[in-house]
Amino acid sequence: MNYHYHDESIIKNLPEDTIFVFGSNLAGTHAGGAAKIALNHFGAIKGVGRGWAGQSFAIPTMNEHLQQMPLSQIEHYIDDFKIYTKNHLKTKYFLTSVGCGVAGYKIEEIAPMFKGISHNVIFPASFRPFVESTLPKLNQHFLHTFLNEDFLSQNDTTQTIQTLDLSDAEKSLVTILLNTPMYPTDSNGRDREFEIQDILHTLKTKITKFEISNEYEMIFGGIVLALLELYQLNEQDFIDIWQAKKEILPPKAANKSKR
Repeated sequence: MNYHYHDESIIKNLPEDTIFVFGSNLAGTHAGGAAKIALNHFGAIKGVGRGWAGQSFAIPTMNEHLQQMPLSQIEHYIDDFKIYTKNHLKTKYFLTSVGCGVAGYKIEEIAPMFKGISHNVIFPASFRPFVESTLPKLNQHFLHTFLNEDFLSQNDTTQTIQTLDLSDAEKSLVTILLNTPMYPTDSNGRDREFEIQDILHTLKTKITKFEISNEYEMIFGGIVLALLELYQLNEQDFIDIWQAKKEILPPKAANKSKR
């Protein structure tokens, strides 16, 4: 199924037939992120942390104590939203990256829950690989195209991504990797510096003429760590791809090929 996507820039108005969908807490505080935008511009109501209000729709990702909900509970609320959109097909739904801000979850943890939703939902671009098609396979061309100082030094990498010699799925993956916090802490507040330093040491040891300046090495290492976790790879897998010794299919496709 093909969906429409938005570029995830901040918006303050939408057509009358389009609802702003945001992640909330059950207390309905709407104090930050997309929830604050919903309160100030789309009719969200203080104290209402679930469902429709004004020109907005709240999907809870945190409880009434402002604590992160388990993914299984968030999925329950997303399933409710899927039913709601199916029953209101004349309305469009502008979906923000619910659960991926204050709630602290990664895109790859939240986005797959929306797979199969009705066609009237407008997704954030970073969700695309998870709701419409599989992640792209990894090869040397993909890694070398964006994992370099010329790209990492750009002031506006979001704009630069669109100029890369990559497929749409590959560009979406680059966006996901850049938006996955790893340094100085990941999205769950964990210190990953030791892991990143370990990855960098391995790459410098095993890849001939591997060079990255001190200014960008932690960014580079953080992206590699995010990629390893997303594709369930180890450092040797990454090295083999970097050196064009093999290509690797995304996790789901790889699993199917083994059956």
